[in-house]
Amino acid sequence: MAPRLFSCFGRGASSSSHQGTSSEIATADISAEEQRRAGPVVVELFTSQGCATSAQAELLFSRLGRGDFELEMPLVLLAYHVDYWDYLGWKDPFGSSLWTARQKAYVEALNLDTMFTPQVVVQGRAQCVVNEEDPLLSCIKSAPRVPAPSFQAAFQMPTPESLQVSLTGALRSKVDQHGVNIMVALYESGLVTDCQKGENKGRVIANDFVVRKLEKLCSVKDIAAKKTVSGTVNFSLWEGFNSGKCGVAVFAQNASHHIFGSQNFRLPETL
Repeated sequence: MAPRLFSCFGRGASSSSHQGTSSEIATADISAEEQRRAGPVVVELFTSQGCATSAQAELLFSRLGRGDFELEMPLVLLAYHVDYWDYLGWKDPFGSSLWTARQKAYVEALNLDTMFTPQVVVQGRAQCVVNEEDPLLSCIKSAPRVPAPSFQAAFQMPTPESLQVSLTGALRSKVDQHGVNIMVALYESGLVTDCQKGENKGRVIANDFVVRKLEKLCSVKDIAAKKTVSGTVNFSLWEGFNSGKCGVAVFAQNASHHIFGSQNFRLPETL
């Protein structure tokens, strides 16, 4: 996309949309009791240190993680730093074209006209601009919820430069013939950057839940909710990796980009 199709929204701007339920959603029927006991809501932030208004959104996102808003549902928070603002003078150290491509897929799935930051996508089905807390909280509270998978996770470092994550458990939602991908994200919190150029020149920006790696565990289709699924992913690690600042999120996502099951794991401080 050309830069003119990108937007950086500030306070007072608004954009929100919801994607209706599709007949291709691979999920089981959920009773009222299951809904009450349902698992986390996945909240994905698309942001950039090169966007003047993203720093405020990052603070709001961190407050979500701290539980400041006393939401009744648990959250899986994932922040993807896009790279399309790098041309403004500051190259986001966590930016990646992979995360730009992920946001573009959501833009197309949600029938949006443009890509923008800061944007939140909730459960892969609804989105809003992260400029004020009320629209964000409303989007989260109205999100559909499903039972969390029952994965057990094992972590080891075969080498100082790699992390191996092994998962075994059930999705706890029936998967139909359209199938789903089970994705594993490795994220890092407690990051602080002194921006020396660009729109945020002179500011110190704090970033939490920054997605550093995203891998597919496996693809499944036509399986019962209780069927055991297992697999292993290997992550290449970055310089300065600190397991005590990192976590792993697991989520199932179908071809329509809807998310219908997720879990969160903190990494052991010593591996």
